[in-house]
Amino acid sequence: MTIHPPASPPSSSAGEAPRLERQLSNRHIQLIAIGGAIGTGLFMGSGKTISAAGPSVIFVYMIIGFMLFFVMRAMGELLLSNLNYKSFSDFAADLLGPWAGFFTGWTYWFCWVITGIADVIAIAGYSRELWPGLPLWIPGLATVAILLLLNLTTVKAFGETEFWFALIKIIAIAALIIVGMFMIFSGFKSDAGQASFTNLWSHGGFFPNEFMGFVAGFQIAVFAFVGIELVGTTAAEAKNPERNLPKAINSIPVRVLLFYVGALIILMSVTPWTQFAAGHSPFIAMFSLAGLGAAATVVNLVVLTSAMSSANSGIYSTSRMVYGLAQEGDAPSVFSSLSRRKVPSNALFLSCVLLLSGVVLMYAGQDVGKAFDMVTTVSAVCFVFVWSIILASYIAFRRRRPHLHNASKFKMPGGIPMVWVVFAFFAFVLWTLTTQPDTLTALLVTPVWFVLLGAAWLVLRRRPAHLARYAAFQDELQAEESAAREHASRRLEEKESVKG
Repeated sequence: MTIHPPASPPSSSAGEAPRLERQLSNRHIQLIAIGGAIGTGLFMGSGKTISAAGPSVIFVYMIIGFMLFFVMRAMGELLLSNLNYKSFSDFAADLLGPWAGFFTGWTYWFCWVITGIADVIAIAGYSRELWPGLPLWIPGLATVAILLLLNLTTVKAFGETEFWFALIKIIAIAALIIVGMFMIFSGFKSDAGQASFTNLWSHGGFFPNEFMGFVAGFQIAVFAFVGIELVGTTAAEAKNPERNLPKAINSIPVRVLLFYVGALIILMSVTPWTQFAAGHSPFIAMFSLAGLGAAATVVNLVVLTSAMSSANSGIYSTSRMVYGLAQEGDAPSVFSSLSRRKVPSNALFLSCVLLLSGVVLMYAGQDVGKAFDMVTTVSAVCFVFVWSIILASYIAFRRRRPHLHNASKFKMPGGIPMVWVVFAFFAFVLWTLTTQPDTLTALLVTPVWFVLLGAAWLVLRRRPAHLARYAAFQDELQAEESAAREHASRRLEEKESVKG
């Protein structure tokens, strides 16, 4: 996951090691960013969120999107402050210490493996709705095989695949909004009543389940946003990251308002929130209600596509993260090699094998809904950790590199005070997970992962190879920073000479 090809890569090989290539164009980056923001949580999890929070779920998504925008702005400023950073695990290692890079890299990898498992579970569940009686292992195995083949080709092929996956999701949500608007303004009636914006407040108000119902909405809604930081991992293979990263990050508020808030307002206007239930996609229900049976089937396929898109992103990001960790000595060296197509194939195989555990989990519990809830909660907790490390790195950056912050053209709005506001919000999110038995169980299980990581770090941190690679990593970053300073100094001298 190299942001900028280093002059002397930390590699044990004598010759020049193959490098990841910049093949992702602006349209790839923009659609990957949108695809990361529209996950399985919106299509599959919004039914549970609406049934728990009622119309107040609109505010839930707006608040989460607002807070995560600042995390993304902090990430953007840090990544662009030194183009030798490979990912957020790199700036965490540089600014907070090597332990932070190790914990962040492996936890992000774990996050996406867990998310990928949730996506495999979702795909199997929806496949069984389309083809009743289909054994769960068939769609699960087929999904992993398809995604492996897609990712073993060039990164440009991944970008193209994700571009079309994201475009399908955008079209589906746009179609839902258009059809829903027509139903509302035409006075469409069903057994649930007449489609009208008044349904948003005429069934108990915006907060029908009071404060605790509002709190419950955050539990599954947070998972809907996992992957929003994916644009940061694509920067390694993006053309012109200084221009494309800011454009993708700044469009996050618009995406949240349109794809989350807009779609949910339409859904709850057409059908009162009391008709929604966990485990059932509101998107499919609305098209079925409109008498568009074929459209409902198409939306079911779109939901499958959404889950495939999320799993595709997960395999991409986990393989690049393991590749970066292996290059720095934080993962076995076998994962640091690239194929002839400049793809980390060994890391890809590792991620795909682990995704197959989703099939095992379904058979162990025989309940797709409960399995999905468990893994999404664990994933959400781990993502909150990664987002928190990004913010902690930003605080360290402001303290240790004030000159880079002052020179930045993409400063995080709100600065340090806003960081503490977001930290307080994350604490609130973790508290919400303690209010329900199923999410509490997952929350209590998650620390086991950090205990295992801590034990691995105690063994790894004193190894000579790890220390040597980290020293080389620091040298690369310092060389890049020195080059950036010289470039800035020359530009300043040129401006002064022009004025003179």
